[in-house]
Amino acid sequence: MTASTRERPAAARTPRPTLTVGGLRLRAPEWLEGPMTSSHLVLGSAGLLLAIGLVMVFSASSIDAAKDGLPVWVPAVRQTVFALIGLVAMLVALRVPTGKLRRWSGRGMVLSLVLLAVVAMPIPGLTLELNGSRAWFNLGVTNFQPSELAKLVFALWGAHVIALRARYLTSKGLALAVVPMFGLMSLLLLLEPDMGAVVSLGLVLAGLLWAGGLGWRWIAGGSLGAALLVVVMIASAGYRTARITSFIDPCSDAADGGYQACHGLYALASGGVWGKGLGNSAMKWNLLPHAESDYIFAIIGEELGFLGCCVVVFLYGVLAWAGFRIARRAEDRFVQLASVGITVWLIGQATMNMGYVVGLLPVTGVQLPLISAGGTSLVLTLLIIGLLARFARSEPAAVAHLRTQPRSRLAKLLLPAPAEPVDPLPSRRRRPPARERAERRPAEPVPRQRSAGRRTPGRTPGRTVARVPERGGRMPRPVDFERNRVAPARPDPERPPLRHPEPVVAERVPFWAAPVERDRPAARQTVRRQAAADRPLRRSADGPSPRTTSRPAPRTERPDPSDLPAARPGRPGRG
Repeated sequence: MTASTRERPAAARTPRPTLTVGGLRLRAPEWLEGPMTSSHLVLGSAGLLLAIGLVMVFSASSIDAAKDGLPVWVPAVRQTVFALIGLVAMLVALRVPTGKLRRWSGRGMVLSLVLLAVVAMPIPGLTLELNGSRAWFNLGVTNFQPSELAKLVFALWGAHVIALRARYLTSKGLALAVVPMFGLMSLLLLLEPDMGAVVSLGLVLAGLLWAGGLGWRWIAGGSLGAALLVVVMIASAGYRTARITSFIDPCSDAADGGYQACHGLYALASGGVWGKGLGNSAMKWNLLPHAESDYIFAIIGEELGFLGCCVVVFLYGVLAWAGFRIARRAEDRFVQLASVGITVWLIGQATMNMGYVVGLLPVTGVQLPLISAGGTSLVLTLLIIGLLARFARSEPAAVAHLRTQPRSRLAKLLLPAPAEPVDPLPSRRRRPPARERAERRPAEPVPRQRSAGRRTPGRTPGRTVARVPERGGRMPRPVDFERNRVAPARPDPERPPLRHPEPVVAERVPFWAAPVERDRPAARQTVRRQAAADRPLRRSADGPSPRTTSRPAPRTERPDPSDLPAARPGRPGRG
């Protein structure tokens, strides 16, 4: 067998993860363990959900636009414009370093509190009240809902606070770090009032506390306290009590309190397995209120059927798995906490929307992320998707892959590779003023101007030599910057001369020399040790004597007296 036909050993492969279900072993595909899998899953699932949302918003809102005397494509174009703005925000989020996110989270929290306090005030021309809730700013072109921004900022700020105190944080300290801020923001949201935003903010808090390692006793106590608080808030408002009553049996009052929930169930039932077809919904003809926003999942079930609903649920499941995978593979504690908080928020909000559409949960008014019609919510959701993709690209395997694999210039410009898996946190120290920085800056060596005809003996014209005083006021030997070596020291009359000669500096080859000359190693000199007889004599008062070394004499063992020869007669022995 020749060398060309010899069998080569197979390369070692990483074993693929397997799952055993009822004695059947299921093996995951190899690409699931790739370095860029998390980023691809986040962007792919979010892109498909966005495409489904744009199509369904056009289908669900075209009838309302025609009844208002507008072209049927106006709502779809408006949603597409917000989607493009959100894509730009997503690209910006992909380029933002993690350290800057942590640095800006505190300022963003202060800004969010100010916006929530201002939006609850009845200011004509600035704040807007819709459906009994004053939760929007009137910007003329569109409306801005600050509660969506507050949820994102709270997730980033909470992750930063917990990661900053992770080494010495207990369960009690973990709860006290973020719960007071959650209570303050919930109080401002209840002034609008916006119960759905409070529930979404509670999902962010639950994700942060769970990822932070809160004990089960604290989780059970917090869940009980939250349930009691929800009961009190429901009992304090009549419309909330009506929603709970209609949730128990929506079709018992189909003409009043259970109208929306009952007609949502009718839309899902009429769709069947395959659906009526895209654009053939009957409930969007002003029979189902808020068909393009809150109850768009019912329109999906009516037009696309049970299979279309399963596709939407599957895409949200992929997004959830990718978010938890990012948190599991990341090395930065902030990335782990923020990924879990954002994922629990998005998937929890989608679960609540689909839950009250199918009749499993009471109606809260939260929208379906990436699918429901809305300007502020869509832009901020795409921004969150960009942050998740940015966190996915900071995995150690992803960083190594992006650094080694060749990429195009456009990819490097739009999607730069992170420098490190753990982005350092910027310092909190304020930068000193320019005058103080100039005083702290060491003095730069200023070359001394000399005339062309005047030369100082021992120095080459045009050479810059710097001296910096050491501690104690002693001046060190000057440094020659041009030749990159220490200049020869001047004789000091107060110090005795050194006995050893000055070291010989090898001649440096200039950079313009040939490669052979530049790469040639420097010649070495071998100095042989002189014998004692050949060493120079030292002059003393008693006469010349050979120079002795300062080395100690070799240590010898003392002989045994019994082994010594007998003493000669006439000379005393050693005993």
